[in-house]
Amino acid sequence: MKQRRIITLALMLFDALAVVIVFNLFAWLRGVSDFHDPLIAALFLPMMMQGLAIHLIDGYNTRTDMMSVTYTSQHAIALIVVYLLTLLLTYGFFIAGFPLQGSRLVITEASLLLIPLTLSYRRYFYQRQIAEDQQRYFMFLGSPESCLTFKQECRKTGMTQSILCATPETFAQGVAQEPPNASTPPLGDVGHYLAKYADNLDAIILRESNLELPPAVAQKLMELHFSGVPTYTLELFYEVYWRKIPLYRLNQTWLFQEGFRIAREPVFERLKRLSDLCLSTLGLALALPLLPFAAAAIWLDDRGPIFFRQSRVGKNRQLFEIVKLRTMRVSPSGETYTRAADQRITRVGRFLRNTRLDEVPQLWNVLMGEMSLIGPRAEWVRLVNDYEQQIPCYHFRHLVKPGITGWAQVSYHYGENIEDTLRKLEYDLYYIRYFSFVLDASIILKTIHLMLFGKGR
Repeated sequence: MKQRRIITLALMLFDALAVVIVFNLFAWLRGVSDFHDPLIAALFLPMMMQGLAIHLIDGYNTRTDMMSVTYTSQHAIALIVVYLLTLLLTYGFFIAGFPLQGSRLVITEASLLLIPLTLSYRRYFYQRQIAEDQQRYFMFLGSPESCLTFKQECRKTGMTQSILCATPETFAQGVAQEPPNASTPPLGDVGHYLAKYADNLDAIILRESNLELPPAVAQKLMELHFSGVPTYTLELFYEVYWRKIPLYRLNQTWLFQEGFRIAREPVFERLKRLSDLCLSTLGLALALPLLPFAAAAIWLDDRGPIFFRQSRVGKNRQLFEIVKLRTMRVSPSGETYTRAADQRITRVGRFLRNTRLDEVPQLWNVLMGEMSLIGPRAEWVRLVNDYEQQIPCYHFRHLVKPGITGWAQVSYHYGENIEDTLRKLEYDLYYIRYFSFVLDASIILKTIHLMLFGKGR
């Protein structure tokens, strides 16, 4: 765990040095400055903006897969946004004579070089870390069934740590005990695991129960926790590592915990509404020139209607009519979900879905106050009725306005069954509880990635 903190601090330091070195290199080549009078103070703003942008895409999180195409594109998009903001602030807001105003090429060339440079050392650290993580462990204290579920979730999320399974009852009773079910993992002895693997533990996870820990185990866990090996409840582990809410913890009193600022505090709702109005107006203005071409393409493709309208469920279960560009053939099939390679999707519709341009008319719903730019997906009335009968506490997602994009949309693939709905609900509830404008900014950056490279349905 200490090594992970060191890597995070090293990445932050390397990023700051990279900005200083690269900008000064091109400034010297372009004659804007010299080595005797390097740019330092003028680089503070792009340095801070770059750090924030990389933080928003989890670029300082050592658990992020730095080798993936997804992260690479998000990293590039984040730094391009920083480049555009640097140009805007430098030439639109700063007074004449600001050092960076000497040459637009300096900002452009430096920003472009920073993308592969900051990616390169991230990949180096990530590859080193992967090799070491193969000898790292999570220790899970709980039942065999809950441990198996935890192991499966770790594998789905790409974690490479080995899982040590134990229960408090196994303390000082032998190295391992066979579980009652052959499909579940064996239970090791807590004392043995702590003695043997203490130096290789990344975290200890406690499944919530009414069982008390033996005093010796509790003392050892406390010592490890304050020496740098964190101990989490399983719920907290879900929130810290995977940024979602485990559904097994939901009940009617779950809402009375800390958080839920957007639902409880009017000031956050009003600020979010103000940002929705500004951004949706800007979005409509930018997209307006494209809409006639999209409308013509839709009509020429199959001579059908341009828009798709459907009743959806909004905040506090209020119904409203959603408006989208039509992407599917008019059909009475009544299919609940859009499937992969669905034959109902038109040729033009597939392009509109992949680029998310079919969502643009929903900006009107945002202006009308029926939706937000960011929030849980607005679901069809028929689906909501089914989900509320099958999923306890599903109605919690109606505490806030639905969104065009959201934490579940950028964190999980398109849902096409009840299991996918359960997984997406975990992310929706995390967003509702831990809403912040920083989280919203992260969602926007990830949404841009999906618009450019995603495969929509």
